[in-house]
Amino acid sequence: MENALIYEVIGTAILFIMGGGVVANSILKKSKAEGAGWVNIAFGWGLGVFIAVIVAGPYSGAHINPAVTIGLAAAGLFPWQDVPGYVIAQIFGAFLGANIVYLVFKTHFDATDDPDGKLAVFSTMPAIPNKFYNMVSEIVGTFILIFVIFYIAEPRFVADMIEGQVVGLGSLGALPVALLVVGIGMSLGGPTGYAINPARDLGPRIAHYILPIKGKGSSGWHYAWIPVLGPVAGAILAALLYRIITI
Repeated sequence: MENALIYEVIGTAILFIMGGGVVANSILKKSKAEGAGWVNIAFGWGLGVFIAVIVAGPYSGAHINPAVTIGLAAAGLFPWQDVPGYVIAQIFGAFLGANIVYLVFKTHFDATDDPDGKLAVFSTMPAIPNKFYNMVSEIVGTFILIFVIFYIAEPRFVADMIEGQVVGLGSLGALPVALLVVGIGMSLGGPTGYAINPARDLGPRIAHYILPIKGKGSSGWHYAWIPVLGPVAGAILAALLYRIITI
């Protein structure tokens, strides 16, 4: 179990280094990739998932997302007693990744005047603020993520390091899950920035709040609960439907 948590930290840190990195690359001033756009960002996040699952999959199942962990537990495919450890590891991993992204792009953060753009590197905010519809966006996006993951992973992928426990994604699931995340970003990401992962939003938001980022603005705490609760609700709904269909 200890090794599994270490790999959840590593996997989620890699996820955010690649995902937060592609956002920073695309929007911060004087980056060679400035203006690369939404397609670049969607593929960057998808490839971040691919790399993270390759590394962590054999050891922890590469949940790298509390919504995945909770969804698997709600579907009866992962022990509830292991959920808190996984979630804490994921949030810490994303926090760690966010700090690394800041170090890599420090001079570009300094060169950028837009505080909202700086926050966008770390966490999501809605294009049009509307708590109900923003919540719907996160629920639907995460529902698609988790429901499809059940059919990619099913109960057959296990982690050798966790005796007797079914945990979800192995390395064989890396490419289809990466493409799934790209698809969600391309089709459903516009309204909220598609957090679909409480850890990737909350951990980096904490980092944004703490880090001495030049000219930063609000960390958006008034919105922060939506990319946490929305994905959890979407994951539970996906698990319930999966159980109804498969039982």
